[in-house]
Amino acid sequence: MFSNYLIGLREGLEASLVVCILIAYLVKTDRRDALKPIWAGIAVAIALAFGFGCALEFGSQELTFQAQEALGGSLSILAVALVTWMVFWMRRTARHLKSELHGRLDAALAMGTGALVATAFLAVGREGLETALFVWASVHAASDGTPRPLLGVALGLLTAVLLGWLFYRGALRINLAKFFTWTGGMLVVVAAGVLAYGFHDLQEADFLPGLTDKAFDISGTIPPDSWYGTLLKGVFNFQPDPTTLQVTVWLLYLIPTLALFLAPTRTTAPTPVRDAADT
Repeated sequence: MFSNYLIGLREGLEASLVVCILIAYLVKTDRRDALKPIWAGIAVAIALAFGFGCALEFGSQELTFQAQEALGGSLSILAVALVTWMVFWMRRTARHLKSELHGRLDAALAMGTGALVATAFLAVGREGLETALFVWASVHAASDGTPRPLLGVALGLLTAVLLGWLFYRGALRINLAKFFTWTGGMLVVVAAGVLAYGFHDLQEADFLPGLTDKAFDISGTIPPDSWYGTLLKGVFNFQPDPTTLQVTVWLLYLIPTLALFLAPTRTTAPTPVRDAADT
C-alpha cells in the first residue's frame, strides 16, 4: 500500500504543482478571463487519464490468462521506462519548471482560447497518462485480492491535491529539488519491483523461459500471507520465491539506476515553493 501511496503522491504532486503555477500566474497577471480554458484543459486531461486507466483494467479482463500476463508484463516494462525517464527529467528541471510553464502560457495567451486549453491539457495530460499506466502496473504487481493498493493510490492523490492547495495559498513551502530527489529515489526502488514482476508475467505467458528456475524460496521464513510478508510486498513488491531472471533484472536495473540518480550534480541555490504571489 505504501508503494502505491508514494506513486499517487509523487505523480499527483507534479500535476498539482503544474496546475498551481498556471493558475497563480494568470491571477498574478490579471488574466482571470483565461482561467476557464485552463480548467477545461485540465478537466479533459484528467478524464483522459481516468479513461485510459479504466481501459487498461477492464479491457485486460476480456483476454485469456496468457494474453493478460503478456499485456501486464509488457505494460509494466513500459511503465518503468516512462517513470525512470520522468524521475530523471524532474530531477534536472525541477528548479526551472516555473519559468518553463510561464513561457508556454505567455505564448498560449497570445494565440487564444484553443491554445490555452491545449497548453493545460498537455501539461497535465502527460502526467496523468504516466500516472495511470504506472499505477495500473504497480497495482497489478502488488495485487493481494484487497482494495488496499487502490486505496493507497487514492490517498496519495488526495494528499497531493491538499499539498498543491497549500502551496497555492502560501501555507506551505518545500524545497522541490530535495523533495523530488528523495521521492524519486524511492520510486526507483518501487519501479525495480514492478520491472521484476513484469518479467515474471512474461515468463507466465511463456514469452520468456525460466519460470521454474527459482533463485531462492524463503516462503517458509516469510509467508506471503503474513503481516510482514504483506508489508514487504506492498512496499517493495517483494516475492519470497522469485525466479533467477526476476532477481537478475531487479539488480541490473536498481543498482545502476539508483547510482546514476543519486550521483551528485552541479546545483544552484535551492528553490523552495513559495506562495501564489511568488509563483
